[in-house]
Amino acid sequence: MAQITVKQIGSPIRREAVQRQTLVGLGLNRLGRVSQLEDTPAVRGMIRKVQHLVQVVEG
Repeated sequence: MAQITVKQIGSPIRREAVQRQTLVGLGLNRLGRVSQLEDTPAVRGMIRKVQHLVQVVEG
C-alpha cells in the first residue's frame, strides 16, 4: 500500500478539541513532528480536517 508523509506545521493551541484529537490520530502532537501513514481515504479525510496545521511531504 502507498505511504504518505505528514508534517505538523501549526500549533493545536486554541484549536477545537476535535482538531487536537485528529492530530493525535495522525501521530502528530508537536510542531515539526513527521508521521508516515498508509494512504487511505480515512487518512486523507483526517488530513483535510486539519489541512491548516499539517503539510504533506513529497518523497
